[in-house]
Amino acid sequence: MNSTLTLPITNHSVYESILTTIGHTPLVKLKKISAELGFQIYGKLEMSNPGGSIKDRTSLNIIEEEISKGNITKNTTLVESSSGNMAIGLAQVCSYHNIPLVIVVDPKANKHTLKILDAYGVKVDIVNKASQNGGYLGARLQRVQELVAQLPNAIWTNQYGNKANPKAHWQTMKEIYEDLPDVDYVFSATSTCGTLMGCADFINSEHLNTKLIAVDAKGSVIFGDQPEERHIPGHGAGLPSQFLDKNAIHDVVHITDKECVTGCHKLLKLESILAGGSSGAVTTAIEKLKHKIPKHNTCVLILCDRGERYIDTIYNKDWVAQKLG
Repeated sequence: MNSTLTLPITNHSVYESILTTIGHTPLVKLKKISAELGFQIYGKLEMSNPGGSIKDRTSLNIIEEEISKGNITKNTTLVESSSGNMAIGLAQVCSYHNIPLVIVVDPKANKHTLKILDAYGVKVDIVNKASQNGGYLGARLQRVQELVAQLPNAIWTNQYGNKANPKAHWQTMKEIYEDLPDVDYVFSATSTCGTLMGCADFINSEHLNTKLIAVDAKGSVIFGDQPEERHIPGHGAGLPSQFLDKNAIHDVVHITDKECVTGCHKLLKLESILAGGSSGAVTTAIEKLKHKIPKHNTCVLILCDRGERYIDTIYNKDWVAQKLG
């Protein structure tokens, strides 16, 4: 018997450059997880950005705003600290604008990310020792300051304090609202807290009833907890956020590395979404809060990045057994 596959009708567009494809990412219903938990859950697929993560938005907004102000020219070298995704987002934008880029990483940076940076021609500087107060993030930031002082015409893009970071994610929440005007909960992972606070700014400006849930790593100090060793990069931090306004969020959930892994495998098994660690964290977080969420509610999980960069870690049984038990 012959069968015909009917594909959805889509509107095709021609874009001016790779950078103009950043944003307007799909919002996908997570049908099987929704059925399991008993309310409607959608995933905002930020891995659909061309550089593979939500940090494409941040990178583009920071660089183009500084270019418009005249702070970045063809003679400028940019320096930034990153655990992975911001590095790749910056590499893409800098490559397009022919801007030299130096990225400071630590030993937890995965090999896949380093290979991507090498392909873009990025210079990578590795710090091998954590600082006493601030961990590897503190050490990376100290090295950034040293490089800015040493290199001619160098500036720090400063994803941790540049207000263009949360401004970029005002748009992220705007897209969610345009697709789901009655969204009740949005779950966002934390690191710089740029995404979290950008979403909060839109919610407040539009006087929405949407509740914003921060998902932090256990062992992160963002919400005042004691630092602990963490193995999965991409969420949590060893230093407080410069953006965080605790009054703008409804609740915070702390997720262990092992719970990140469990959430990632759940997304893959039930929804066929191969996502990164912070996506696993928000997936586990909504399960932890399921008893507080009314059955008729609609929720969005911001799924920050692709899972390919975690093949050797989160999706590697031997690595999980060795690092997490």
